Amino acid sequence: MIPVIYIERDVASHPRVEAILRRHPRAARVYCDRYGEILNRRAQNFRLQKKRPALILARKHANHVLEAPDGYGVGGDANYYFSHALNCLYDCRYCFLQGMYRSAHYVVFVNFEDYLEAIGARISPGRQTWFFSGYDSDSLVLEPVTGFVASMLPYFAHHPDAWLELRTKSTQVKPLLARDSLPNCVTAFSFTPERVSRALEHHVPPLGKRIDAMARLARAGWPLGLRFDPLIYHEDYQAGYRDLFRDIFSRVPAQAIHSVSLGPFRLPRNFHNRMTRLYPDEPLFACSLTERGGMVSYAPEVESAMVEFCSRELRQYIDEDRLFPCLPDNVAR
Repeated sequence: MIPVIYIERDVASHPRVEAILRRHPRAARVYCDRYGEILNRRAQNFRLQKKRPALILARKHANHVLEAPDGYGVGGDANYYFSHALNCLYDCRYCFLQGMYRSAHYVVFVNFEDYLEAIGARISPGRQTWFFSGYDSDSLVLEPVTGFVASMLPYFAHHPDAWLELRTKSTQVKPLLARDSLPNCVTAFSFTPERVSRALEHHVPPLGKRIDAMARLARAGWPLGLRFDPLIYHEDYQAGYRDLFRDIFSRVPAQAIHSVSLGPFRLPRNFHNRMTRLYPDEPLFACSLTERGGMVSYAPEVESAMVEFCSRELRQYIDEDRLFPCLPDNVAR
C-alpha cells in the first residue's frame, strides 16, 4: 500500500495521474510545485523512509533520453538510456541509488509521451539504436502502478530499428505476456547468487520465482538478457556463480538469451561514503575495498579473477558474441 502520494500541481489533471489516484484512493495526497522539494530536501531519514516510501508524481521537463556511458551496451550502433522513474521499491544494499538521493521516496514521471518523442528523434533507419530503461529504477516493479511498459511496447512494435531493454529484478511480466513478443524488446534480469541475494537484496522476489518469470517469457518468444552486474565477491564465489548459472540455464533455453553482461561492484567515492554512513554495520562495506580514480571497488586482481571466472563459466552455455564482460576501466556506470 502506498501511504502518501505527492503530486506536482502541473500534472494534477494528467490522465495518468488521475488513473493512479483512482487505483489508490486511501493514499494521502499532498500537492507540491516540483518533485525536488520532496526528494532533495535536507535532514531526511533514508532508512526510515525505505520502510514505507511515498510516491511522487511529476513531469520530466528535459533530458528525457541521454547518451549511455562508454562501454554501456550490448552491441548496438548507438546507445541511450532514460529514466521514467527514480529510486526503487527494492532495497539492495549495493545499489548506487542509496548513495545518490537523500530520500527513499520514489518518483514517477508521468509524461511518457515526451519520452517517446525524444526516442523518435534519435532513431535512424538501418541503425540499431538501443534505449536502456532501468538505470535509475527497476523497469518492471512499478508496472502495476504506472503502466509504463504497456505504454511503451506499441511504439517499439512499429519501430524495429529502436531496441528497448527493460532491466529488472521483478516478476511483473504480465504486460509482456498479454501481447505478442517483440524481437526488439529485451527483458534483462539482474542476478546475484542465492546466498548473496538473501543477504543483500531485500524485498526482491526469490531467485526461483525470477527464473520462472524468465522461463514464461522464453516460452512466449520474448528475447531475454542476463545481467550479472555487479559481481559480488564472497567466500567461495566460484561455487555460488557456477550454481547460479546452472540453475538459470537448466530452466531457460540458451537460444532465448539475447545477451549476457557482467562487471564487478563499483561505486563513486561520495556514494560509497553516504552508503556506509547509512549502513555502518553492513558486511559488504566492511570487506577489502579500494579506491581508484574516484571509484570504490575490489582490488584489480579480484575484479579480474571474478570477471574471467564468470566469463569462462558462461561460455559453456552461450556463444562468445552474446557475452559482454567489462571492467571499471572501460565502463562508466
